[in-house]
Amino acid sequence: MNSREVYMDHGATTPVREEVLEAMLPFFKEQYGNPSSVHSKGREVRNAVEEAREKTASALGASPGEIYFTSGGTESNNIVLRGAAKKHEGFGHIITSAIEHHAVLDVCRDLEKEGHRVTFLPVDKYGRLDPSTVEDAITPETFIISIMAANNEIGTLQPLEEIGAIAAKHNIIFHTDAVQVVGQLPVDLKKMQVDFLSLSAHKFNGPKGVGALYKRKGIKIDPLYRGGGQEGKLRPGTENVPGVIGLARALELSVEEIPHKINTLQSLRDKLIEGLLKIDEVVLNGHPEERLPGNVNVSFKYIEGEAILLSLDMEGIAASSGSACSSGSLDPSHVLSAIGLDHQTAHGSVRFSLGRGNSETDIDYVLEKVPAVVDRLRRISPIRRSG
Repeated sequence: MNSREVYMDHGATTPVREEVLEAMLPFFKEQYGNPSSVHSKGREVRNAVEEAREKTASALGASPGEIYFTSGGTESNNIVLRGAAKKHEGFGHIITSAIEHHAVLDVCRDLEKEGHRVTFLPVDKYGRLDPSTVEDAITPETFIISIMAANNEIGTLQPLEEIGAIAAKHNIIFHTDAVQVVGQLPVDLKKMQVDFLSLSAHKFNGPKGVGALYKRKGIKIDPLYRGGGQEGKLRPGTENVPGVIGLARALELSVEEIPHKINTLQSLRDKLIEGLLKIDEVVLNGHPEERLPGNVNVSFKYIEGEAILLSLDMEGIAASSGSACSSGSLDPSHVLSAIGLDHQTAHGSVRFSLGRGNSETDIDYVLEKVPAVVDRLRRISPIRRSG
């Protein structure tokens, strides 16, 4: 194993910042009270949770009463989609896209089995949704539109403001899974006209297992769980206090740094893309401009993404694949299929997601190692020999 480590999988998770860890530590030891308890130990923790709610709301341009803490993006998505379906009388209609994260897609498929109708909208070759297809899909039974802010695999940003305006015009609930965007790009809830927004702390250098849901004031859905009065009864159960504190601190720091982060990451991203595209038969996936500042997704033709990842790992480079091979499925990523890639090209995809701590030296190192890895794998590839 190589002694050098280059972490380029920030889209999957990020390391917890030192400042965030420091903010969390007291709530594991000294401030351990239950925030629902009336004694002083409980009250001091309740105050800290509410302060974290205020910080989270401020970072998003929301009011504290619109922020609900959850275990992460997946739970937030489930609360919205299932909660809206429970609230809707009879079987209704849901609009989403074909490239959503499984935390939305799989819930929609379950709701479909239960009797609701779901429209999975197609995207263009860049993974971008045409807002007019959203409006065309609306029926009198449509009760929710759920479109991700940015795709987790190929990094393409969606035209949320246009979609939000359409949803508002038709008085339909609009939800966005913004897990990949929050802390990376500015979020303007009013411009986007979203009713619900999901986020997850571990995507912006916060702890794992904690997230939040923005719910616009006045919008009602039925809770999934019953149990207690915590989080406005929308997510009952004793709060993950250290996690909540960590989320708020991480979000606060991330949002402050967004202008600098965008400039830095876009510069590194573009340098990496330019270098990778110099290799023969490499294709960039996702929109060339309307994409996350740190996302690079490319397909290396004639080789498996998994083989590239293992070879890169031996060089100390951590990235991820758009292929589902490792899960035992022979099908490529649903995202890459939706943008029109054939199976072989899709299986050769690799995502490099840049984040805090990455440098030009890292990019140089990756661009030094990747060509040799690709050349070696292509020479032994059965795909190329049979192609």
